[in-house]
Amino acid sequence: MRIGILGTGNVARALAPRLITAGHDVRLGSRDPGARSGLALPTTTVQDAAAHGEVLVNATPGTESIALLAGLGEDSLSGKVLIDIAVGFTPEGVLSHLGESLGEEIQRTFPKVRVVKTFTTVDAAVMVDPDLLSGPSTQFLSGDDPDAKQIASALLADLGWPEESQLDLGGISAAAGQEHYAYLFLGIAGALGTHRFSVRVVPVK
Repeated sequence: MRIGILGTGNVARALAPRLITAGHDVRLGSRDPGARSGLALPTTTVQDAAAHGEVLVNATPGTESIALLAGLGEDSLSGKVLIDIAVGFTPEGVLSHLGESLGEEIQRTFPKVRVVKTFTTVDAAVMVDPDLLSGPSTQFLSGDDPDAKQIASALLADLGWPEESQLDLGGISAAAGQEHYAYLFLGIAGALGTHRFSVRVVPVK
């Protein structure tokens, strides 16, 4: 599958090698690809990465995602699956999307894009290597398009998250819960002294 990752930060640089190893044709998109020439990964402009990908991954800062996507133009995004893993924080450390989530805003702003929110509850290292964890974990998905969620689910499986570890939360409106978990994530990280952990949903017997 052709995948365009929008962004070249820690998350993008963690995802790309694992997706390439899984057999996907991946391009990282940078707003300044010349400054990323030292990356040992296929890096191009965000425009070229968006054109390349059948599936796009939003790994940009959540406060900048809408403007970046708007700059690409809706025609270059139309019909594509967009896996949104971004969460935005203001300089004061407050979530940038307290009412409508970023995932919802992307879907509303670009209605022809098939948005799936996932991977907001783990850091980059765990995202691409859940075997780091001491036991089973849960990864969440939210989105309005069932086929898009199936594609996202398959990519999660390629990264080591089997179907039994995935939990479909429903429509894109459930993205708010995933994004607001960021506050709890930071609290847990402070208590444990590490960002390398995850959560597991444990239903009653």
